[in-house]
Amino acid sequence: MEPADVRGKAAWVRDRVSALRGEIGRAIVGHAEIVDGVLTCLACGGHALLDGVPGLGKTTLIKSLGQVLDLATSRIQFTPDLMPADIIGTNVLVQDAEAGGSARRLVQFQRGPVFACIVLADEINRATPKTQSALLEAMQEQAVTVGGTTYPLEAPFIVLATQNPIEMEGTYPLPEAQLDRFFFKLALEYPSAAEIAAIIERTTSGAKTVLERVMGAAEIAEIKRLVREVPVAEPVRDYAIRLALATRPGSPTATELVNRYVRYGSSPRGPQALVLGAKARALFDGRLAAGCEDVRAVVLPALRHRLLLNFEGEAEGVAAERIVADVLERVALPEGVPG
Repeated sequence: MEPADVRGKAAWVRDRVSALRGEIGRAIVGHAEIVDGVLTCLACGGHALLDGVPGLGKTTLIKSLGQVLDLATSRIQFTPDLMPADIIGTNVLVQDAEAGGSARRLVQFQRGPVFACIVLADEINRATPKTQSALLEAMQEQAVTVGGTTYPLEAPFIVLATQNPIEMEGTYPLPEAQLDRFFFKLALEYPSAAEIAAIIERTTSGAKTVLERVMGAAEIAEIKRLVREVPVAEPVRDYAIRLALATRPGSPTATELVNRYVRYGSSPRGPQALVLGAKARALFDGRLAAGCEDVRAVVLPALRHRLLLNFEGEAEGVAAERIVADVLERVALPEGVPG
């Protein structure tokens, strides 16, 4: 591809993402970083875990995304009595009437709500770990297996899960294997006074916001392809690797906080998310290469959920964000490469 074509494609992605941000902003007040994080997950083929107390707009954001992308969206309300079959589907016995008047019984797979492009896993940590794990194959392989038969899921496929803080009543911690399958963990903060005023104005008046379609599945597939073509220099890639290795206790580059409070650090999915997220961020800005500043910008959402604290860390209430910030401060940038 010629350089002019590459620049044209990058400008096209920048404009499309800007249009998405603007249209979603008609329904969502604030949360610009959260919107960018969700769009990054979509562009990288990953999934997002949205963490925050009730009432911050997590569900509204996900519904708005489905409207502006014109994609099939399903909602699964996770509760303690939810079963895996309620998510992925199950084989059922049906009667098939024939022309002769007789009927035969057939086993037919009845698809669950996971068969959608955007799956809203609402309050995912209110279900038991057994039910939470029903999403593992779908999130990793984009397919589900029932009764020995594998059923592929339609592309693009993204799980957007909302989670209440685990200290709340009736919640279960997510299994580590499932946490690691989320590309980003995005933390929603309380809105400011001005943002609350805007929310009240929108929600207590008679006006209803109808979002317009901005792009569809074909354009999303093209953006995903372009993200993976964004070049990353070797020093930038190595910097992402060193950041991930520094979260592993006992490693030569582990920080003091990591060795003291962390039981397990980032898996290889961590640096993968750092590099892919950096590529997406660069492309969203219309740039043709990802740099260390892009890696640093996605460190927190890419690594915060991949740190498993030890007993001392849990007992002292150490936040994963504090450890990630310490790693970011202490791991040196590559020589001669701007941050």
